Amino acid sequence: MLKESAKKKFDVSFPRQIAVAFIVLAALSAYPLFVFASADVTRACIAGVLISLANVLAGYAAIEYSIDKSYTVFLRVVLGGMGIRMAVMLAAIVTLIELLHVQALPLIASLLIFYVLFLVLEVLFIQKKMTTKAEG
Repeated sequence: MLKESAKKKFDVSFPRQIAVAFIVLAALSAYPLFVFASADVTRACIAGVLISLANVLAGYAAIEYSIDKSYTVFLRVVLGGMGIRMAVMLAAIVTLIELLHVQALPLIASLLIFYVLFLVLEVLFIQKKMTTKAEG
């Protein structure tokens, strides 16, 4: 017989929200980028979005892994993971700017726009998961 934790299913509502937000914002920015921006600016924007997307998906994995653990473990995984994610994002940004000579302004701008959007969704997801955990 399987243990209760082995039967656990992942909550797909958050990845679905991320996908919808990504598609909507990408669709809104596609026309101005491809018509008015150079190829270098477009590549920098895409790189920023991909870094932000990888960051939020790593956060989702940390939340799903630790939500059923003790509060201390949850905070260590989520907050410690946040520090690791920030360090990885910084390394990616520095690598892209210094080694690959990607334009810094569109890279940082697109990363921050998507980061803030995804961060709001991530906080709401954590709040929903904690409320569900407290009720059940």
